[in-house]
Amino acid sequence: MRKNSIISSRTFKVALLGNPNSGKSTLFNALTGMNQHTGNYPGVTVEKISGGFVLQDGLNEAPLLVNLLDLPGTYSLYPKTLDEEVCYNVLCDDDNPDCPDAAIIVADATNLRRNLFLASQIIDIGIPSIFVLNMIDFASAKGLSIDEDKLSHLLGVPVVSTNARRKTGIDALKKILATELKRSEKTLLNVKEFINPYLIDEVKKIYPKKTDYGVYQAINNQAGISHFEAPSEKAAELKRLIKEYGYDKHKAQTSMTIERYKIITEIVKECVSVNEEQKRKSFSARIDKALTHRVWGYFIFLLILFLIFQSIFFIAPYPMKAIEFLFVKISELGRIYLPSGELSSLLINGILAGLSGVVVFVPQIALLFAFIAILEDTGYMARVSFLMDRLMRPVGLNGRSVIPLMSGVACAVPAILGTRVIPGRKERLITILVTPFMSCSARLPVYTLLISLVIPAKLALGYFNMQGLVLMGLYLLGFIAAISVAALLKFLIRVKEKSYFVMEMPLYHLPKLSVVGLSVYQKVKVFLLEAGKIIVIISIILWFMASHGMPGAFSRIDKNFANGDTVKKYTPAQLNNLISGEKLKASFAGDAGRLLEPVIKPLGFNWKIGIALITSFAAREVFVGTMATLYSADNEDNTMSIRQKMAAAADPLTGKKIYTAAAGISLMLFYAFAMQCMSTLAVVYHETKKLKYPVLQFVFMGALAWLASFAAYQLLK
Repeated sequence: MRKNSIISSRTFKVALLGNPNSGKSTLFNALTGMNQHTGNYPGVTVEKISGGFVLQDGLNEAPLLVNLLDLPGTYSLYPKTLDEEVCYNVLCDDDNPDCPDAAIIVADATNLRRNLFLASQIIDIGIPSIFVLNMIDFASAKGLSIDEDKLSHLLGVPVVSTNARRKTGIDALKKILATELKRSEKTLLNVKEFINPYLIDEVKKIYPKKTDYGVYQAINNQAGISHFEAPSEKAAELKRLIKEYGYDKHKAQTSMTIERYKIITEIVKECVSVNEEQKRKSFSARIDKALTHRVWGYFIFLLILFLIFQSIFFIAPYPMKAIEFLFVKISELGRIYLPSGELSSLLINGILAGLSGVVVFVPQIALLFAFIAILEDTGYMARVSFLMDRLMRPVGLNGRSVIPLMSGVACAVPAILGTRVIPGRKERLITILVTPFMSCSARLPVYTLLISLVIPAKLALGYFNMQGLVLMGLYLLGFIAAISVAALLKFLIRVKEKSYFVMEMPLYHLPKLSVVGLSVYQKVKVFLLEAGKIIVIISIILWFMASHGMPGAFSRIDKNFANGDTVKKYTPAQLNNLISGEKLKASFAGDAGRLLEPVIKPLGFNWKIGIALITSFAAREVFVGTMATLYSADNEDNTMSIRQKMAAAADPLTGKKIYTAAAGISLMLFYAFAMQCMSTLAVVYHETKKLKYPVLQFVFMGALAWLASFAAYQLLK
């Protein structure tokens, strides 16, 4: 049950809420530091972030422990998405375990009118609140001056200005939190002017702790909100009263929204003054003329992507070579000092070889994540969404689809979970189905390995790195495929509903290195730990499959190569490599690869690649670890890196190189299109609740990958 005053409790819950891009998460970080916990709300895939900090209120000796809950960004208490429904349930359901004792309402000071809509709703439902004018420095830069005292008087709640990025105003906010915080005595909107007052009074008997506006929210959102759908006497009585009084939801909501904005407009007129000359000189307004231009905006975005991929291939090779050298030296020391046997072979040819194939690509992945974090932190990503809305709407998507698609460059799993911010059911489903076409970070190790093998590291037109151009081409190919398939699905998926697109346009600012660094660290850590666990397990299984075969198979090979003529014909090193190659072919792994070989041979793939294609379903990046393990088993000389071993690999019958330009490009195209990720298939099923969608995804993307690879190999070979 919500309390009028929170001072009586030594521990209290505070909700942090606001519009998207209001700086809410930055303020959360400033308040809690590293004392944060991440999970999911019970029963839904919406991320739940909480943290804690301690305050001294000055009135009691015992400190106050604040449990801060960072709610998903929302524009109002009229929920249309899963994120917004979670906010409503937390704020308006007194029985919700996360229901707060108080709220910190974060507003973008540069757009007070729109931010006040949510704030006024929170105040009217009776939650003790603090109104935070965040990014006050940007408001000043735009020529805006806000009278805090007058705003506080009109809202009936404390108002404090902050710059969360620079941590200014944080102490003042904590000082207000540490004092007695009560409900606002003001009611901004009298709901009885819009709804039958008898209905309000009757429902208030069911929910006696709620304000009139809180009662209205229960009436208005009764259909579709989870805590009203649960069978209970209260829910049944609420439904009966709504039906009895003939409540018209849309009419009431429209009338109240119009009136609320009239009130907000008057508040803004009284509290905000504008310096027109400074407003015209606003940096963000000037730069938006170019970056969101209906023609040049697209070229600038492509140029930014081009520079990112050029930078990745220019900077990353230096740390990559150092990592490769380190793993080669560790392998050499292992062969010198470890006793020969199964355990040593497992450590060197299995675990170490598999890990080396992933760790070596951390520099490139870290750079990609860093560039994405910089684009987000500067405010440019919101412009990309706005810009792409014009491009995506004709193919059945909207600007909000850009966020999951761009997130898909990192990983399709959280990107698909992120589609819950898309209000339209059809647009959300299409976005879910096409997001896996975006080249994720798991594909990056595969691309970079194959590009380094078959694409020469030379300059095109004297300036541009060829390898960087090919990598950018693969990412653009994924985007083009996603858009093309979306256009097809627009006609195949029939849903009659109107969609809308609302996106906050934050002001531009320099990226904060600590924010970017923390983002890169967390993403790379997750990549290494999650991929590492899978790769170690796969590497051990592969090592066993590559080092063992049917009973008697290996002994027969040893016997065949033990005759005198064969021993005289080859050097000991050559003989050892021949024996290792034959044993690998006769192993369990070789049997699996050869079983698949007839299907993939027209694509230019051999049985070793067949093994890698199978193991890649655990995670695409496992391809690199698989090849490292297989070629380590094939060649006991472990003084070469995986790239050197694959570059030197040749067909034992023809002597021709296996990884030609035709085979390499064919393999890159296969990985660009194929759905080789069990986690993605699982999350698609989880989000759509229907098995047919992941099955269709797997079949369609697999067929498209085979056809693209077949065409490329046959044309280029």
